[in-house]
Amino acid sequence: MQQTFEAWITPLMIGGLIIFMCFIIWDLAKKSNAGKFGTIMLFVVLGAGMLGYVIKVVITWLIEGGGI
Repeated sequence: MQQTFEAWITPLMIGGLIIFMCFIIWDLAKKSNAGKFGTIMLFVVLGAGMLGYVIKVVITWLIEGGGI
């Protein structure tokens, strides 16, 4: 029962954390009056870590036999 719960809740919580971090980046851009280019750069630079994590999860899933 606990393993099933952990298997379902972990991706949901990490997804929620990623959405919250996107909100934080957006709020930072808004409060600093970054403009369009500055906002894009904030999302690219600060979002690169989140993107790297998502890519790692997808590659791991593919290697473990869930995909290719």
